[in-house]
Amino acid sequence: MEQITNKRYYKISEVAEIINVAASTLRFWETQFHILKPKRNDRGTRFYTPADLENARMIKYLVHDKGLKIEAALEQIRVNKDGVSRKAEALNRLSDVRNRLQDLIDSLHKLR
Repeated sequence: MEQITNKRYYKISEVAEIINVAASTLRFWETQFHILKPKRNDRGTRFYTPADLENARMIKYLVHDKGLKIEAALEQIRVNKDGVSRKAEALNRLSDVRNRLQDLIDSLHKLR
């Protein structure tokens, strides 16, 4: 379900919840994907920008949804980042629509 607000920065736990992956997965992706580089404060706390959030969604789309290995996902990003980003966003929107429809169906069943 869509949980985006207009925040300037997100903590790793927020990003993990929004895109439905473990925080440890995000930390691993930071080591593998150069496009995912959150800012850090003096204590090392990560702060993800909205652009980082979208990049994390794109990586999730490639690795989890399409089932690509890290090397293949890196190549897809290198060759066609904009196309991959659009596909990931479309999949995310479709998932939101499906969740909303399921909520409506569940509400209708409760009315019986």
